Amino acid sequence: MSSEGSIVGGRYRLDQPIGRGRAGIVWLAFDTRLLRTVAMKRMYLPVGLPPDRAEQAKAVVIQEGKDAAKFEHATAIKVYDVLPDGADVWLVMEYIPSRGMATFLAEHGRLTAEQAAGLGIVLGRALGAMHEAGVVHRTVEPGTVLLADDGGVKLTDIGITGGGPSPAYRAPEVARGEPATSASDVFSLGATLYTAVEGVPPFGEDGESSERPPQTAGPLAGALRKMLRPEPDSRPTMADTVRSLSAITEGRQTAFIPPTAPAMPTVPASMPMPMNQTPQQQPVPQFPQHQPQQYQPPQPQYAPPAQQYAPAASAAAKSPDTRKWLIVAGAVVAAILIGVLFAELFLI
Repeated sequence: MSSEGSIVGGRYRLDQPIGRGRAGIVWLAFDTRLLRTVAMKRMYLPVGLPPDRAEQAKAVVIQEGKDAAKFEHATAIKVYDVLPDGADVWLVMEYIPSRGMATFLAEHGRLTAEQAAGLGIVLGRALGAMHEAGVVHRTVEPGTVLLADDGGVKLTDIGITGGGPSPAYRAPEVARGEPATSASDVFSLGATLYTAVEGVPPFGEDGESSERPPQTAGPLAGALRKMLRPEPDSRPTMADTVRSLSAITEGRQTAFIPPTAPAMPTVPASMPMPMNQTPQQQPVPQFPQHQPQQYQPPQPQYAPPAQQYAPAASAAAKSPDTRKWLIVAGAVVAAILIGVLFAELFLI
């Protein structure tokens, strides 16, 4: 039985439990070899199996851990090691201070449609990268979504079967015993986002109740209905999911693009729009409002009564300096004329 202070695999010290997943308790542990903090979880193994089947089940979970360790993504918890220890198998993972989405919703309530769409974009991109790498998550649900303390989002239990997904988030084909596929991940993501925005799973906790129509999902409702279609072939792909959720966050209430739908042709800007189409209304630019000034009548300039009706005098008459120079110039001219006259009378 695991307890605080136990050494697993001669290397990892279990310090304290920090959460509980589908497979059991998640421990905060310390790697005494690399001197780093890690998270550890004992992987689920059925009890009461015959020895040969017990070894087979053990080999399966070890392989799942190795496959999970091969996948790296910014939105995925990194798996460092899968460690057999006696009858147990432990998963060694990076430690990210966080809380499970289920705990967050229980403490803070539902998300808005825009918040849930944003969360779906982050998770959908990570799941799409997994599918391209040939990995199926298998157990997308609020318990495997971690909301990090720094605002990030992380997926855990990637490719780990464990005890199977919770019935509320299990795709119908998986419930029938069929293997999980990328389409079943789409269903599980849809059920997870539905719970985030509605507060309850779409088909009840047992996954077998009648579908509950969305009530607070708003523009996300149509997207969720398509993700939750019972037949896997009729669900959108994960890439379609991300594109549609991106449209919702941009304010366009757009339904999912069917996986088989052809690409919409684009109309060049220079091409005239057909008469039966209405151009999108452009946002009206907002200009600063002009504040009209109060009218002020002109104030008359005061003039003394003696000058108010006097004719305008010339500039020369108004300037004392100008009059002085005119007098001097006149005197000079007069003196010259007198001298000339004197010379003509007495000298000739």
